[in-house]
Amino acid sequence: MITGEEFGALFENFERTAFRLETLDEYDIEEEREEIARFLSGADMGPEWADNPWVRSMTDKGKQVSRVHVLRSPLTEYLRYELSAYPGNIKAGESIGIIDLTEHSVTGLPDHDFWIFDDRDVYRMHYTETGAFVGGEPMPPGALTEYRSYRDRALAAAVPFAAYWERHR
Repeated sequence: MITGEEFGALFENFERTAFRLETLDEYDIEEEREEIARFLSGADMGPEWADNPWVRSMTDKGKQVSRVHVLRSPLTEYLRYELSAYPGNIKAGESIGIIDLTEHSVTGLPDHDFWIFDDRDVYRMHYTETGAFVGGEPMPPGALTEYRSYRDRALAAAVPFAAYWERHR
């Protein structure tokens, strides 16, 4: 498992593409707690909310960042917060799709998060029961075909975020 700065370096060092499959309804990220509280109270989220600098730090270098979030309606408070931030990620250049399992069934996807970098390195994400990040497990090269298949299924089944959000905001 890799964590902390070593995991963060993956986002600085990939060359072309980063894809994430998200599957949790709650993520417990200490750095987000204050921001979530502001969001839930209706406070102004500030300029970074409208154009995510972390995403932009990658896309401004010509890198592609994308994700598909698998979820179920009704949205948890955390998902309302996260999805409300997605327009700023999209403005910064990230491509985001949504699979809402209450609207249609999708088979053949894993029940866990993962990242694929440059279509060659896969990291299975591990979390506690409350959604706190434990670490990224580097998957062996033999797992790449399976995870590419998951990515391709997710991308094919996903609804573009804007279309989803228009119906569910």
